[in-house]
Amino acid sequence: MLALGLLLSCTPDEEQATPSSALNADATSNAANGAVSQAVKIKKGHYMLIASGSELPADLSSQVKGMKGNLTGIMKNVGIATVTSDDPAFAAQASKIKGVTVVPDLEIQWYNPDDMKVMAFDAEAFGNPPYSGDNDPYFELQWGHDAVDAPEAWNAGHRGKGVRVAVLDGGFDLDHPDLAPNIDMAASRSFVVGEELQYMLNNTFSHGTHTAGTVAAADNGFGVIGVAPEAELILVKVLRDSGSGSFSWMMQGILHAVEMGADVVNMSLGASLPVNGKFLDEDGNVINDTKAVQELLNAISKVTNYATQQGVTLIASAGNAANNGQKDKSLIHIPSGSANVISISATAPVGWAMNPLTANLDNLASYSNYGVTDVDFAAPGGDAAYPGSEIRKIGPVTQYVYVFDLVFSTGNNGWYWSAGTSMASPHAAGVAALIIGANGGDMDPAHVRAALRASADDIGKPGRDPYFGHGRVNAFRGVSALQ
Repeated sequence: MLALGLLLSCTPDEEQATPSSALNADATSNAANGAVSQAVKIKKGHYMLIASGSELPADLSSQVKGMKGNLTGIMKNVGIATVTSDDPAFAAQASKIKGVTVVPDLEIQWYNPDDMKVMAFDAEAFGNPPYSGDNDPYFELQWGHDAVDAPEAWNAGHRGKGVRVAVLDGGFDLDHPDLAPNIDMAASRSFVVGEELQYMLNNTFSHGTHTAGTVAAADNGFGVIGVAPEAELILVKVLRDSGSGSFSWMMQGILHAVEMGADVVNMSLGASLPVNGKFLDEDGNVINDTKAVQELLNAISKVTNYATQQGVTLIASAGNAANNGQKDKSLIHIPSGSANVISISATAPVGWAMNPLTANLDNLASYSNYGVTDVDFAAPGGDAAYPGSEIRKIGPVTQYVYVFDLVFSTGNNGWYWSAGTSMASPHAAGVAALIIGANGGDMDPAHVRAALRASADDIGKPGRDPYFGHGRVNAFRGVSALQ
């Protein structure tokens, strides 16, 4: 029997009713006061060589070898290479290569499963959901689909068929019956050294499986259903199952998605780079390199610009630190703040299970980053802000009311609830897939962005606002505008 899990990032008492910089006070004040980033570390002996243009020197491999380095990868069309070397003098020597800048690769904790509590329980026998026409038994728990009007888009004949969505994340449950029908295994790949594509930890929590299910879990009369249930999934592992990973792995993953013909890339991951350039290396030494920060930002922008030029729509989570990026300039969030990436904040109901038919689904989640220039759109991400301890039954599940306000999706060998802008981003990616499908399966990223903007529900102040950007995405309005 598959397991059904509950994932909570914090208890209701630990949440805030509205976004507050207090949730991120330590990180922001530390950065502003010149403290060292703890979540971002320089990988000793790992470098990226960044060309001034799109091409690296033809003899780069021999030059690197002569400097006691090992060329480990070439990112074609963007002029970036990855190199390892045990020689402390390598960086200084490589900086003499004409037209190339040398920067250290970074090891980043993109998300931390150890900070989350998992409460697993077995799924009981269940019947069809009481309020919907869909026959996936746990669909009734997916309030996010209702929020973005996905069922209305399906009923209009738009389900993402012919659209390819790449999910860049940690490992995936490749055998999950809700995902397996839609996975393009030949196009999927792991860039994590020493870890295969399959999620290998012995628990229900699998961040990648959860996000992939929200995008495109199959409409198979089993479990849950994705926002775009007929889209193809390209699964790209760029983080370890522990949630950590290299800066370069993320960039390689984006380029792989482009090569495999992805129409949309979902990146439910993020890290804040300190503008002051202070990092720790793997030995705990303080490194102060503001130039490296700028070069790393330049590198990711080269990759995201190239992907966009190749027709790929990039979508990423805005971050979970309740940080006002418009006000706090000490941190730069990536990849959501990178060129041509659509940044998604998170919305949630408060006590949805008390009245599923009339509850407001569009409160800004207490943890969501915000800022006029930091958020493009909003989407369902879930929250645990409901203060009561009432218990309700929705569909086949009986739980505390606040639990139902989280996002329910696929997990490793089962399903579980979670909350975060990581959950919001795949909702938006699924909506983008529906829009592209309604346009015949091909659509320029600028036109996708324009369609999302024209169809979004303006739930905040009129026009673009710091919490919801241009509005919460709406699938039905998006596909209807193309008919």
